[in-house]
Amino acid sequence: MLGDSFSHEIESIFPSVGYGPILRPSAREAYSLRQQIFEQVRASGQIARATIARTLDVSPGSVTALTADLIADGFLREVDGATRETSRGRPPVALELVPEALRVVGVKFSDERHTAVLTDLGGNLLADAALKTNTDKKTPSNLLNDMKILIKSLCDTAQISPNSISAIGVGIAGIVDCDTGIVAWSPLLKGTDVPLGSVFSNHFGTPVLIDNDANVLTLAELWFGAGRALSNFVVVTIENGVGMGFVSDNQLFRGAHGMGLELGHTKVQLDGALCRCGQRGCLEAYLADYALAREASTVLGLSPDKPHNLQEILKKLYENASVGDQNVRTIFQRAGRYLAVALSNIIHLFDPELIILSGQLMRYDFLNAEEMQNEMRTLALYHSRHETRIEIQSWGDMVWARGATALALTELTRTVIVEGRQKN
Repeated sequence: MLGDSFSHEIESIFPSVGYGPILRPSAREAYSLRQQIFEQVRASGQIARATIARTLDVSPGSVTALTADLIADGFLREVDGATRETSRGRPPVALELVPEALRVVGVKFSDERHTAVLTDLGGNLLADAALKTNTDKKTPSNLLNDMKILIKSLCDTAQISPNSISAIGVGIAGIVDCDTGIVAWSPLLKGTDVPLGSVFSNHFGTPVLIDNDANVLTLAELWFGAGRALSNFVVVTIENGVGMGFVSDNQLFRGAHGMGLELGHTKVQLDGALCRCGQRGCLEAYLADYALAREASTVLGLSPDKPHNLQEILKKLYENASVGDQNVRTIFQRAGRYLAVALSNIIHLFDPELIILSGQLMRYDFLNAEEMQNEMRTLALYHSRHETRIEIQSWGDMVWARGATALALTELTRTVIVEGRQKN
């Protein structure tokens, strides 16, 4: 956790907690003073100019001038910050975001159910939507049609025009170059090197940012969840695949080409089980939902020639394991051992303060059993070091789409709010 000195930097007499990462001084250095001030207001909810000046160690005059510009541009406003009785003197004046200044959409594409949310600049949820789909691989046109349905539903619910949306963030499984919007490979898509970002942005006429779905879930933790006050943490997702996101110094790490941290496709067994990426021996091939279902087909006596509901198979597996079926328990135990290996490797490589385990499969507590964590600790080098905390995140599936809004908000902060470039 952060030390008291840094935690107190964002405290003021104003109660709103805000959203977005709580930046350490070293993370602020890459930003202009205008952006630092805006980020400070966003993270605090409400904050006085004097508190901003002390926190950022800049002159009150500079804060006054730049906040005046942000107010004139319609992104900040003054509010009465008095939260308790004062014996004398003028009540303090706080600054906060203007929620209605901008609206963004976040979308998460998945194998069975797409989700989407609409939020304003204040981070308030205005609408959400979901769309059932199928496991067939999609073309860009298929996904574009699905997104059009989701966005229409959001706008109808919120009673707004689609033209009022300033940016869209998208999360999708696979290898994604966030800078270019090109999806090099995804289990959801037909073909490779698909320019999904340009397909979407050309249609909607607004910036569309695309990232790996594990990254957008990590952004949800960094912007709205357990990672806001942490400078270094890892998120591991386990469901249709196995993903990982890593935050270092309050920044999401993507690698040199935006395609790093593909934990699910690290190799744990040479010439091992077949992964849906087409290679063998990937971690995902032993831990993801389809891998557990494949193992279960023999144990449960399922015919490989007949289609089966994946969720029903997993539910049946868990029920059998819960009543002591040793054959089924062995499946979960083996998956748990592979998870322990993966987590110990993460600890050796990144030494995170916290590892958050998330995704649908974490509801099956065998993957977070005490023996799994004990094996993880046995495999990790704990001599003369602090122990990495493990937490389970139980948010619903809308959180992925909420994380995708952080992509859109990051883009708007850089272009519209800081640089003053408006959508064409």
